[in-house]
Amino acid sequence: MTILMRFIFSLIVIALLFVVDVYFFQSLKTVTSGWPALRRVWTYRIYWGVSAFSLLFMLFASLTWQHPVLPKFVQLYTFCVIMVMLIAKISGIVPLLIDDIVRLGRWLAGFFNEGVELSNKTNGISRATFLSYTAIGLAAIPFGTMLYGMIKTAFDFTARRLKVTLPNLPAGFEGLKIVQISDIHSGSFMNGKSFERAVQMIMDEKPDIIFFTGDLVNDRSSEAEPHIDIWKQLSAPLGVFSIYGNHDYGDYVQWDTPELKAANLENLASIHKKMGWDLLRNEHRILERNGDKIGLIGVENWGDAGRFPKFGDINKARAGMENVPVKLLLSHDPSHWNAHVRQFHKDINVTFSGHTHGFQFGIEIPGFKWSPSQFVYKQWAGLYSSENQHIYVNRGLGFLGYLGRVGIKPEITVMELSSKA
Repeated sequence: MTILMRFIFSLIVIALLFVVDVYFFQSLKTVTSGWPALRRVWTYRIYWGVSAFSLLFMLFASLTWQHPVLPKFVQLYTFCVIMVMLIAKISGIVPLLIDDIVRLGRWLAGFFNEGVELSNKTNGISRATFLSYTAIGLAAIPFGTMLYGMIKTAFDFTARRLKVTLPNLPAGFEGLKIVQISDIHSGSFMNGKSFERAVQMIMDEKPDIIFFTGDLVNDRSSEAEPHIDIWKQLSAPLGVFSIYGNHDYGDYVQWDTPELKAANLENLASIHKKMGWDLLRNEHRILERNGDKIGLIGVENWGDAGRFPKFGDINKARAGMENVPVKLLLSHDPSHWNAHVRQFHKDINVTFSGHTHGFQFGIEIPGFKWSPSQFVYKQWAGLYSSENQHIYVNRGLGFLGYLGRVGIKPEITVMELSSKA
């Protein structure tokens, strides 16, 4: 998309958002109609000042997104707050739109059928007043919830513990403790303080082995460089192993040359090495403990959807390890499991994935789990099993797009393998 096309598209979007602002403002005017004049004036000035800044910032951001003038995290967080306000306003105008559609229908009915009248009263107050208060109330719910999700829930790292039974697990690996993290998305964080806390939580678990299942960055390898010294503190007796996710390839930014894009990926590989993480790029490792062996396979990204890269080559990665009794697979996108692993690699016992983030929005209570993510991915959060094969989808440690979480907390997975149920 050229700069001119992006500019025209941005203007169209901004015009639509301005209509939302005007529509929501009618409710604000009605609710504040009884306020003192000076208080009303300043309320309106603040409302339109914030709206004008938001619209101008969105235009500015759309034109400079690939080469940001502002620090990236400032641009990300400002854009996210604007989107939260927009979602709140859209939520608020829903009852207004419904009422206007109903009133239009009744007006049309009245136009063709005399005697139909519109009522402007609802339980003693005007229809406009009732709907305006409803609109403000509905807007406050997502606004407050999503801001809380940015300030608090986004950094509320949660250790999720589970046990997976593998009848053919060698005795030497009985009780193997695996810690998995995924989707760090370094570019979405202003500093590394929360990462330091995550590292401490992981090390407190005393894991035997640590897996990272992709998306260290949002776009560029430089996002991870400030955090090398933090993540290099991770260690485990059997090692720390990692793979690439779809964001690690730099596909979501425009590069001046293909060579720069390739260099970015190789620099990211060197960052994994500096952190002491063994990056598996369509290759495997034989793990040994107490005289027994199991296999660990790591593939590059392979997504069933056409928009995601298919660089993973599981046949290449597993070549030469047919005789190990248990095989574990690191594959970023969980759609790989249904589309390929279950059909053609039935001897892979457990697959570890991430990618979905649990949509960063949903409900998880004992006995009930829901998220919009389930309409896109059959396996979107937690453990799934089919016959003797399992996949665990980590909900992610970081966030992207909406820089927060509502109902789906960032996750540190602690899995124990056992041969006994």
